[in-house]
Amino acid sequence: MKFKRITVDPTVCTGKPCIRGLRFPVSRLLGLLAAGETKESILQAYPYLEAEDIDEALIFAAFLADDETVEFLQ
Repeated sequence: MKFKRITVDPTVCTGKPCIRGLRFPVSRLLGLLAAGETKESILQAYPYLEAEDIDEALIFAAFLADDETVEFLQ
């Protein structure tokens, strides 16, 4: 799968996936959403982000989660 808004560059944020080459890691965006921030509040707080960035970050997370195998301790 190709992502247009998710970039990986070893010189930006130590190679972590970021939004459009910005120093804004996808993990930070997902963390904001997980903490209960709304799409609208994120876009207001970070005006350089676009709604499509959030949408693609969620698709990216789903793609990664689908590819992972996790063992749960019982």
